[in-house]
Amino acid sequence: SCDASQLCNCSSMGLEFIPPGLTAKITGLNLAHNRIKHIQSQDLQQAVNLKTLLLQSNEISSIDEDSFQSLEKLELLDLSNNSLAHLSPVWFGHLFSLQRLYLQGNSYRDLGQSSPFSRLRNLSSLHLGNPQFSVIRQGNFEGIEFLHKLWIDGSNLSQYEQGSLKSIKEINHMIINLRNSNIFSEIIRDLVHSVAWLEVAEIKLPVDRKSLVQNSTRPFRIQKLTFKEALFTDRSISPKIVSLKEITSLKEFQAINCVLEGTGIWNTKEIEKSGQSFIETITITKLVIQKFHLFIDLGGMESQINKLKRLTITSSNVFMVPCNLARNFSSLLYLDFHDNLLVNKRLEETICERSWPSLQTLNLSQNSLKSLELTVKSISHLPKLNNLDISLNNFGEIPDECKWPEHLKYLNLSSTQIPEVTSCIPRTLEVLDVSGNNLKEFGLQLPLLKELYLTRNQLKTLPGAAPIPNLVSLSVRRNKLNSFSKEEFESFRRMELLDASDNNFICSCEFLSFVHHEARLVQVLVGWPDRYVCDSPLAVRGAQVGAVHLSLMECHRSLVVSLICVLVFLVILLLVAVGYKYHVVWYLRMTWAWLQAKRKPKRAPPKDVCYDAFVSYSENDSEWVENTMVQELEQACPPFRLCLHKRDFVPGKWIVDNIIDSIEKSRKTLFVLSEHFVQSEWCKYELDFSHFRLFDENNDAAILILLEPIQSKAIPKRFCKLRKIMNTKTYLEWPAGEQQQQVFWENLKGALKS
Repeated sequence: SCDASQLCNCSSMGLEFIPPGLTAKITGLNLAHNRIKHIQSQDLQQAVNLKTLLLQSNEISSIDEDSFQSLEKLELLDLSNNSLAHLSPVWFGHLFSLQRLYLQGNSYRDLGQSSPFSRLRNLSSLHLGNPQFSVIRQGNFEGIEFLHKLWIDGSNLSQYEQGSLKSIKEINHMIINLRNSNIFSEIIRDLVHSVAWLEVAEIKLPVDRKSLVQNSTRPFRIQKLTFKEALFTDRSISPKIVSLKEITSLKEFQAINCVLEGTGIWNTKEIEKSGQSFIETITITKLVIQKFHLFIDLGGMESQINKLKRLTITSSNVFMVPCNLARNFSSLLYLDFHDNLLVNKRLEETICERSWPSLQTLNLSQNSLKSLELTVKSISHLPKLNNLDISLNNFGEIPDECKWPEHLKYLNLSSTQIPEVTSCIPRTLEVLDVSGNNLKEFGLQLPLLKELYLTRNQLKTLPGAAPIPNLVSLSVRRNKLNSFSKEEFESFRRMELLDASDNNFICSCEFLSFVHHEARLVQVLVGWPDRYVCDSPLAVRGAQVGAVHLSLMECHRSLVVSLICVLVFLVILLLVAVGYKYHVVWYLRMTWAWLQAKRKPKRAPPKDVCYDAFVSYSENDSEWVENTMVQELEQACPPFRLCLHKRDFVPGKWIVDNIIDSIEKSRKTLFVLSEHFVQSEWCKYELDFSHFRLFDENNDAAILILLEPIQSKAIPKRFCKLRKIMNTKTYLEWPAGEQQQQVFWENLKGALKS
C-alpha cells in the first residue's frame, strides 16, 4: 500500500494495532479510521524517516512514553478524534521537526499542569480541545513562540487562567469555540498583542462593560475579529462596540451566521461619546434578525461610519438604508448588498443624492430589482462609481438610452433576463458581463472594452471584432457556436484568452484544419482540449476537437469527385485511342450487324429474291461498274438483274439496313476489289455483313472481281476471312486485252448463273 514516494496508506482496514515491519524507507504512514487502541514503544522505532503520521479516528487511549522517540524528522502528527484522557509532554519531547499537531476530539479535560509542547520549537499549527475540555492553565503553552494557526475547541471551557495564552508571541490566525461569555474578555486581553486574526464561534456576547484592553499597552497586533454563529442582543451591542473601539489596531470585523435579537435600539449616545471607530472593513453574512422589518434606521450612528471603507452585508434581508445614514458613509469605497431584499422604490432612498460620495464598487446582485431604467437612475447619483454588479435581478427589459456614472468601467448584467443589448450599455466600459440572458447577437460599439463575458447565451457566431477593437478576453462558453474561422479569430488582434468551451462544434474540414494549424489558438483557448468536443459528424460525436482527423474523401469531396471524373475521362480517351488503333469500333459494328442478321432468316424466301447480284464497289470505280459491267450484264441475253446502291437503295432508309436488305434479296454478292474499295467506308459496311452472313455459310454467294492488281497484305487485317478467301479461292481478274476481256465476261456470267 506504499507509493513511489513511500507514502503508505493503511486507512480504513480494521487494524487493531500498528502493523509490524515498518522500516526507515517509509516517509508517510496513514493509519486513520482503524481500531487501534494502544501505541507501543517498538511500533514506530524503525521508522526514523517518517515525516507524516496520521492516526486520527481510531480508539487510541494510551501511548507509551517513548513511542515517538525515534521520529525526529516527523513534521505532521494527527491524533485527533481518539480516546486520549490526558496529554504527556514526554510524547512530544523528541519531535524537534514537528510543524503540525492535531489533538482535537479526544477526552482530556485539560493540558496538565505544565506545557506538553515546550520542546516543539518548529510548531506552526496546533489544534486541540474537545467537548470535555474545560481548563486552560498558565504555562500550558510555554515553549511556543510562533503559531500560524491555533484552533481550540473550548465550547465547554469554564476556567481560564489569566495570561495562559500570553506566552505565545505571535499567532496569525486563532479560532476558538467559546460558549462561556464570562471568560471572553480575559482571552481577548491576552491575545491583543499576539493574534492578527481572532475567530470566535458559538458565543453569546455578554452585556458587561469590561474593558477588552484593561492594563494593556499599545501597540496592539489584532487586526481582524470574526464572530461565527454568535448571538447578539440590543443590550450587548452597544458596550461591545465601545470596548472594541479601544483596540486601536482592529481594522476588520466579520459576523457570519450570527443572530441579532432586537430591532436596533442601541445606546447611540454612549457609542458616539466613546470616540471614533478605527474599523475600516465590516462583513456581515447571513445575519438573522427575527423582526428585521421593525429594525429602526440607526439614527445617531452617523459619526461611527464616516471612516469605514468596505461594507458587506449579504443574505441578511436588507431592504433599505436611510438616506441620512447613507450620506455619512463619506469614505466608503466598497459596498456589497448581495442577496437581500432591495426593490427599486427602496433603492431610490438607499442611493439618494449626495449618498455614498466616495463609492467605487457596488454589488446589488440577487435582489428584487425589476426596472433597469429606475436602477440606473438611482446609480447615476454615484459620481465615482467604476464597478457595478446588478446581476441576478429580473429586469426583463433594457431601455435604448441610459445615463450612467461617467467613470463606470466594470458592469455585470448577467442573468437579468434582458432580451438584447442596446445603446444603454455605457461606452466607457472595460469589462462587461451579459452572461445567461439568451442573447442571439452582440454588436455594440465599445471601443475601450477589454473583457467580454457572453456565457450561456444563444450566439451562433463570435461577435464582430471591429466594434470592440481592444478586446483581450472573450468568453462564449455554452452558446450555440458551431465553429469559428481563422478570419474571425485573427480579427481580434489583441486576444489573449478565448473561452469557447462547452459548445456543440461541427467538426468540418475547414474548422479542423484551422484548429490543427493555428499554433496561437492553443495558447489562447481556455479549457483546451478537454472541453472542446465535436457534436457532428455522427462518426466523431463526443470526441475532442483536437483529436479528430477526417479522411481526404471527407475533407475534399468535390476535389476527389473532380479527380475521379478526370480519370474516367482519361480512361475513356485511352479506350477510344486503343479502339481506334486496334479497330475496336469496327468489331462493334460487325457485332451489331451480326446480331441484326441473326434475327432474320439465313436466306430470303425465293419470292423475295429480286436481283441476280448485289454489286459492292467503290465510288472511284463507278465508271467501270456503271458503264462497262452493268451494260455488259444487264444487256446480255438473258439479262441479269443487278442491285446498285445508287439506283436501287430505298431513299430515307438507314444505309446499313439498305445494305443488309439488298444482299439478302440478291442471289450473289459481287465485290469489285481495288485499292479504292479497301479504303471505302461504304464497302466496309457491305463487306462487314457479307463477312458474317455469307462467308460463315461456306457457300459461293460471293464473287470477287479484282479490277486492278492488289496484294492480300493491302487488305486490312480485320478482314481476316476475306484475306483467307483470296489466298484459298480463285477470283476473276479484269484483263487489259479485249480478247481476254471476252473470256472474263463469259466466266462472270457463268458464276452468276451457278
